[in-house]
Amino acid sequence: MSRIGKKPVPVPESVTVTLTGNHIAVKGPKGSLTRDLPSDMQITMEEASVVVTRPSDQPRHKALHGLTRTLVANMVEGVERGFEKVLEIQGVGYRAEPTAKGIKMLVGLSHTVEYDAPEGITLSVENNTTVKVAGANKELVGQVAAELRGVRPPEPYKGKGVRYQGEQVRRKAGKTGAK
Repeated sequence: MSRIGKKPVPVPESVTVTLTGNHIAVKGPKGSLTRDLPSDMQITMEEASVVVTRPSDQPRHKALHGLTRTLVANMVEGVERGFEKVLEIQGVGYRAEPTAKGIKMLVGLSHTVEYDAPEGITLSVENNTTVKVAGANKELVGQVAAELRGVRPPEPYKGKGVRYQGEQVRRKAGKTGAK
């Protein structure tokens, strides 16, 4: 039995959940999210929680059981509190600037990189080297953060580039001096 899948998802008072078949719509103070869930799973509202049940013990259904419950839990948490990822820019002259639609990054390339934030995502820049990606959709927040990091991933020799806050970059020793 899926240990995660059998736990009900509590729905706070500030969040409303609407179920129509396997389509779920969640509204809260941080926004609203909709999603089509796997058709094999049965999703029901019981009191102030969402319960996901599976039809059989097939491996596919076991996998979908935990996944579906986690997707619903992330939607509820996202519209209630939101998600956030913080990126750090390290390197001499490397910085980010906010623009009307997103941010502009100068990270040692021959050109500036402009990134327009998708709908539902807010990008904020603090002290030119810290970028915060925030939004209600956990998948989209992670995707945007990964795309920004992919502009200039940290390199292993000096550690310059864009990294997640708290990320450890394995450093390499450079070449030894000439003899």
